[in-house]
Amino acid sequence: MTSLNFEPIQLTRGQSIRKWIKDYNPPWIALTILTVLLFCGFFANFLVGDPMTNDLKARQIPPFTDWSHIFGTDILGKDMTARLVFGCRSVLLVTAPSIIVALLIGTTVGLLAGYARGWVDSVLMRITDATLGFPSILVAMLIVTFVGTGYTGVIIAVTATTWARFARMIRGEVLSVRERDFVVLAGILGVSPVMIMWRHLMPNVINTLMVMISLMIGQVILLEASLSFLGIGMSPGEPAWGIMVAEGRQQLLTTWWVSLFPGILITLVVMAFNFFGDWLRDYLDPRLRRAR
Repeated sequence: MTSLNFEPIQLTRGQSIRKWIKDYNPPWIALTILTVLLFCGFFANFLVGDPMTNDLKARQIPPFTDWSHIFGTDILGKDMTARLVFGCRSVLLVTAPSIIVALLIGTTVGLLAGYARGWVDSVLMRITDATLGFPSILVAMLIVTFVGTGYTGVIIAVTATTWARFARMIRGEVLSVRERDFVVLAGILGVSPVMIMWRHLMPNVINTLMVMISLMIGQVILLEASLSFLGIGMSPGEPAWGIMVAEGRQQLLTTWWVSLFPGILITLVVMAFNFFGDWLRDYLDPRLRRAR
């Protein structure tokens, strides 16, 4: 009798990519929106002109009627296309540092509280609960009032209202991981608590952090837009979507596009981050990956 040798099928790189896309079905629409956001934010200077230039001779031009002002102009003659594109940069300049600082603070607090437990956990979690107990918009308004408007004030306000969500979630993850054998054995062998948190606990909460970041970005964008809409966020006249919505609310019947277009962009970007976060959560879930 002759034995049959079955060799594993080797997939080419292109076949592997197509198989991955078929298995996990990425959210293409959301990824496209986020790619456009990043592209416009990084290359705004090369795509459009100055968003702060007033042209009183070109006031209130309706959208799609003049190719030099595709999305029209506002009551001062500012080009809406330039302001919308530079609004992408404003989103990135506020969201990126806010999320990074909130992530560092929240992750550190969550790791310390979950690993140390005892009075350290109690003190840190009571501070976290107190932060979560106040409405985010109210706390942000108070901080901006004392610190001042502009990028710095908004970043501090957003960070102060965001870090607690990271801390609460990471603490819950650490409490479940710290009882596993490899963490207990590391403590018995005399490994320092800092090294245990960095080498053993942190890698096990990375997936949760990635999902939280993608979901929290949408909330940060909404919070920044709300502050700007109320006049206590970005400085007046800045190309920020929230300011643009506020500028057009008094002329909704005549220059409706001034508020409509930035409002649509806020909705699309927030929904894109939420859809991407939902997909990322499913993709990083070990149970779902085993099922596939």
